[in-house]
Amino acid sequence: MKSESQVRAELRKFFVENFFLGDEPVVLNATDSFMETGTVDSTGMLEVVMFLEQHFGLKVDDRELVPENLDSMANLVQFIGRKQSAA
Repeated sequence: MKSESQVRAELRKFFVENFFLGDEPVVLNATDSFMETGTVDSTGMLEVVMFLEQHFGLKVDDRELVPENLDSMANLVQFIGRKQSAA
């Protein structure tokens, strides 16, 4: 099981590489909503779920596709931790 800091670093790398284009510095606060800030749209959220399943070996159920699990860096880190602990 990966530590929270490892998970956060891997998520940040994924988001920077996939959702931030250009040379401007990336500001990705832990509690900022991806949807509200326009960082990720609905199609992008599917990419996030695919990344979680492939990179972390998780199965994300339909009922888990809610903002409380996926709509900020902090929510994702907690969600991954819960899924890894349950496995």
